[in-house]
Amino acid sequence: MIQVIGWAGSVLLVVSLLQTRVLRFRVLNLVAAVVLVGFNAVIAVWPMVAMNVVIAGINAWHVVRLLRTRHDPRYYAVLPVGPDEPYLRHLLHLHRRDIERFNPGVLVAAPAAGLESTPDDTSPLPLGAATVQAAGSAVGQAAAPADRLADGGPADRLAFLVSSGGETVGLVLAHRTSPGTAQVDLDYVLPRFRDFSPGEFVFRPDGPFAAAGIDTVVAPRGMQASERYLAAVGFRRRDGDLVLEFR
Repeated sequence: MIQVIGWAGSVLLVVSLLQTRVLRFRVLNLVAAVVLVGFNAVIAVWPMVAMNVVIAGINAWHVVRLLRTRHDPRYYAVLPVGPDEPYLRHLLHLHRRDIERFNPGVLVAAPAAGLESTPDDTSPLPLGAATVQAAGSAVGQAAAPADRLADGGPADRLAFLVSSGGETVGLVLAHRTSPGTAQVDLDYVLPRFRDFSPGEFVFRPDGPFAAAGIDTVVAPRGMQASERYLAAVGFRRRDGDLVLEFR
């Protein structure tokens, strides 16, 4: 029986090292260290007991810190960026497959008008019109194409990066459908931080949408599977859409 416990702790340790999500890694690694503390204590391998006690303590500290700060705006910064910024393009290119897996059609391969396609990671990846059209726009109105406003003028595209500790953890892309209304095109969390919801800092009443003069934000229809998350950050149902109002 004791050998089974030892093998279980070792397998759990290996599984923890395969995790891309930082919180999941810490939790699994903590549990593995606790199991191995017990195993090594029973067989009296005290150096391994001491090492795993230290590892468990380190993981416990990180888990508590991550859970304590996950909703704390002091640990997250929202940075408005230009929709054609090279760094934003790089992020979209780097995570293109993951983005498309959860948001089919949201990105298109063709470069934006007036920009030549380049083979490097900064190649432009504009939002696909199909997704925006399918998502719906301001409540009660038909959606506008991704590169045009409802009135036919040029799109007022919005892009926000969410950073924590100097590392980009998420991004939100949107476009105006009227002067005071924005349609979310993409709310993406990088794989390491998928146990968190950094988009919540973009949707706060004192956040960047409000600062840009937006008082109504409409979630895309494709995000309705994330209704629990959207409800937690303030979205409410209206006429079949999930809507966030700041007024």
